Amino acid sequence: MKLIPLLTFVAAAALVAGPVRADGGAPESKRIIASDHAPQVLRVRSGGQGPNSQRLHLPLNKAAIVELPEDARDVLVSNPKIVDAVVRTPRRIFLVGLQVGQSNAFFFSTSGKQLLNVEIIVERDMGILEGMIRKAIPGSEIKVDQVNDNVVLTGRVRSVADADAAAQIASRYVTEPGKTPRPESVVSKLSLRGGDQVLVKVKVAEMQRTLSKQFGVDLFATFNIGKNLPLRWDSVNPFSLLGQALSTGQAFRFGNQLDTTRPQTDVEGVIRALERTGVIRTLAEPNLTAVSGESAKFLAGGEFPVPTSRDREGNVQIEFKPFGVGLGFTPVVLSEGRISLRISTEVSELTGENAFVSQGGTFVDSNGQLITVPGITIPGLRVRRAETTVELPSGGSIVMAGLLQQQSKQNIDGLPGLKNVPVLGSLFQSRDYQNGETELVVIVTPYLVDAVSQQQLAAPTDNFAPASDVETVFLSRMNTTYGAREGGKVKGSIKGPVGFIVD
Repeated sequence: MKLIPLLTFVAAAALVAGPVRADGGAPESKRIIASDHAPQVLRVRSGGQGPNSQRLHLPLNKAAIVELPEDARDVLVSNPKIVDAVVRTPRRIFLVGLQVGQSNAFFFSTSGKQLLNVEIIVERDMGILEGMIRKAIPGSEIKVDQVNDNVVLTGRVRSVADADAAAQIASRYVTEPGKTPRPESVVSKLSLRGGDQVLVKVKVAEMQRTLSKQFGVDLFATFNIGKNLPLRWDSVNPFSLLGQALSTGQAFRFGNQLDTTRPQTDVEGVIRALERTGVIRTLAEPNLTAVSGESAKFLAGGEFPVPTSRDREGNVQIEFKPFGVGLGFTPVVLSEGRISLRISTEVSELTGENAFVSQGGTFVDSNGQLITVPGITIPGLRVRRAETTVELPSGGSIVMAGLLQQQSKQNIDGLPGLKNVPVLGSLFQSRDYQNGETELVVIVTPYLVDAVSQQQLAAPTDNFAPASDVETVFLSRMNTTYGAREGGKVKGSIKGPVGFIVD
């Protein structure tokens, strides 16, 4: 608390020598001139029977003038660190805001009567900050409020970049010179003018072409070298690339049937010429909607169990791994119709390739019993995954990822030396050839969307009706066939397929 005695000669000296500080120190007029604008004037008329009570919002480092109807003798300020009182005359006192906060000041007459009670709230001048923001960010509708020493921004801006710029300006405005800006001192509640809900359409298209060729000759011969002593010679060349023949039944045999019970010379051969071609088409189109700045995930598929450990009782601990069509993204609407998109998409499927096979075994549990554990086969995953950040307009498409891959493998197995003989070397070898081509494209398209009525939306189950017993039994139909309506009745009958059919 600070008590200020005001004597008559002090007041007279103040008129000549200048303002007198409320704490009795040397005159100091710089605090009064600290305001760039004209100071506020708080005029107090006759107070009547009771003291006057006023509320004053005082900008930081600005001054206000208090004009009293009577001479004041004592001025009491509750918190001198927040508000300073400078006496100009006994009836005119200057209040200067030194620090953000709250305080109050009491003014007493020479007879001890309370002339005025001022509740003072010192805060920063938000009008200056609003003007700076309007100048730096034209077209924005930003309102600035203050809570203690923190700034609250409300209103609408055109883009996220404008919102970030406004927050940075406000952060530096409330930071004292020479100190590090405090981003936490600014609470931004700004919203975008455009739509803030983003629908992402992703198309994953993949084509795979495979070609496998096998050609091999197996020879089996028995020679009689004399004295009924046969010599048998077998030349079996496996298909080492694929591990086995494409088919066990497609083979051409020549020569005599071998009979090892008779000492004669017999020759038999097996020729396998096999070929396999295949085409795989994969198409996935996941769609997902999220609010700007929020993350969303989508998965259409399943989960398969993967053993992770085994306890002392032999129980297997399971962890489930997801597979299928997955989509995850975080959109940020930068401006009207401009979207920054962090997106990840994945298409995975179970496959026997790279599968893990456990042979199982036996072990003794804690009770000394012998436990037999069967083998476990864990399937592998064939995954196509892409993750990136792109910037697109609403409705614009871009190839997020692409892959063109060609893989060719060939093995030739045969007898050393003989397989290299021109022409005849083919009788002593087998050729295994495999070629694979993969083309993958991932296309992403974001849209700014708004909610619509339910009648404007369509579902895959709309207009589906199961077939009647007659149609199912006699026409083998799974669903009803229908056409255009006339007079409220369905046109057409079970005579033939008319209209639209849901397969």
